[in-house]
Amino acid sequence: MTLSSLLQGDRHDWWRGATLYQIYPRSFMDANGDGIGDLKGITEKLGHVASLNVDAIWLSPFFTSPMDDFGYDIADYCDVDPMFGSLDDFRALVDRAHGLGLRVIIDQVLSHSSDQHAWFQESRQDRTNPKADWYVWADPKPDGTAPNNWMAAFSGRAWTFDARRRQYYLHNFLPSQPDLNFHHPEVREAHLDNLRFWLDLGVDGFRFDVVNYYFHDPALTDNPPMPRERVNPGNPQSYQLQRHNIEQPENLAYLERIRALLDEYPGSTTVGEIAGNDQLPTMAAYTQGESRLHMAYTFDLLDSTGDAGELHGVLARFAELGEDTWPCWALSNHDVVRSATSWGEARALLALTVLCSLRGSLCLYQGEELGLAEAELAYEDLQDPFGINLWPEIKGRDGCRTPMIWDDSFNGGFCPEGVAPWLPVYRHHVPLAVNRQEADHDSLLNRVRELLKLRGTSEVLRQGDQQLIAPEALPDDVFAVIRTLGDRRLLCLAHLGRGDSPASIAPDSLVDGIAGWSSLALPGMAVPDMEGRALTLAPGTAAWLELR
Repeated sequence: MTLSSLLQGDRHDWWRGATLYQIYPRSFMDANGDGIGDLKGITEKLGHVASLNVDAIWLSPFFTSPMDDFGYDIADYCDVDPMFGSLDDFRALVDRAHGLGLRVIIDQVLSHSSDQHAWFQESRQDRTNPKADWYVWADPKPDGTAPNNWMAAFSGRAWTFDARRRQYYLHNFLPSQPDLNFHHPEVREAHLDNLRFWLDLGVDGFRFDVVNYYFHDPALTDNPPMPRERVNPGNPQSYQLQRHNIEQPENLAYLERIRALLDEYPGSTTVGEIAGNDQLPTMAAYTQGESRLHMAYTFDLLDSTGDAGELHGVLARFAELGEDTWPCWALSNHDVVRSATSWGEARALLALTVLCSLRGSLCLYQGEELGLAEAELAYEDLQDPFGINLWPEIKGRDGCRTPMIWDDSFNGGFCPEGVAPWLPVYRHHVPLAVNRQEADHDSLLNRVRELLKLRGTSEVLRQGDQQLIAPEALPDDVFAVIRTLGDRRLLCLAHLGRGDSPASIAPDSLVDGIAGWSSLALPGMAVPDMEGRALTLAPGTAAWLELR
């Protein structure tokens, strides 16, 4: 078992302050030799995950799917796609994970299905069948054009015309991902049944894809334009404020239905992905109290570059929204540029050290513990429709989805020699392979293990309150928080500057009423120099001080 899991025992709130590890199944480990990762491959490598001292795994979709969006277009919510294995393979994975002290969280993509799902195949037959209103259908305008101006995430209109029904259907993503109509009570109940199916199989919770996309404005009101300064000219959807196609008030009531279901399975949890325009307020609203999501994340930190002011600004805005909320912070995942690139490869450990200092739960993405940077791919290697449609201004998400590197063989140990992986192994990743880093006591991998052990065994970091130190009270490029639990206080400092100028910091000028402090031994970080009542922090380093 992981050390933190042992300490938690059977606590139902294990998720509060926990660290999750995201696995993208296609790219984690290929056990059957077809170049695509699978469930048996994940099961084979769970020992590595447990060694990181994390609390749970989050599995991206492995459900039956035509794979237009690589599993985020589901054709059967209650079965495993044959390329990943079988339900028996999933049961074996859950058993192995639980035996290692790891909880299992799986993706749920409720807002839309594949157009190959039996529900949509029936819905599109005519306007009178039992599932006719399970999806969002609308008549054309008098001139035959789409019902309104809503745009899709992957380029183009969010509407596609179906000649059989002589209507348009809504899709916030690909045309092959029709949006379900959550205003229909049978749709809401069907998804609750899907969740119960997986809970009965032993999963410990769900990560909900675009959890604020479930309901739409039934009046189909046009979205207003985005202020010009916030437009990304390479992405048509960014020209609009998403006011009416997503994030309707009915969403909150449905989240409460979901939470009531999860409450029937003590110890289960939820984490929601918040996308759209005003993410932090939505994250706060969706996690407020004890009746909605347990936790959620936005793209505010995922899109950060490690600037101290930017980091403080995100956390300060969230803090203003109330303390009765719970975030799940991350710096990398399957949708964004890897943090070793956005923060800088030399600052990979610093980035995770800062992450571990924050109030909330955390999520690491596979390969982040190795310091894998964003892979550079040629256009002909792309698989992601987002990148294919919007190249070259937007290169898509394939650069963060290339195969995990287990050893320094040609295919990185991901799949057998002579087999072409679904995305190329990035040659610059191979020297960072697990087997190489295992053998090096000072490797990033081993330091991350120590860091997560420190986080996992510190109740102050897992459960404590958080006070941000204002930037004007700190030297340039320094970020600081105080974590407090009872009479224990921990001052967490990080010098995020990219130059070579050290920062001098006097802790008692930041915190009133302290008699002294002692420095914790942080993995890979030198003990800061002390001179009188001040310490000197070099760029790219961090310090955690226990205050007395």
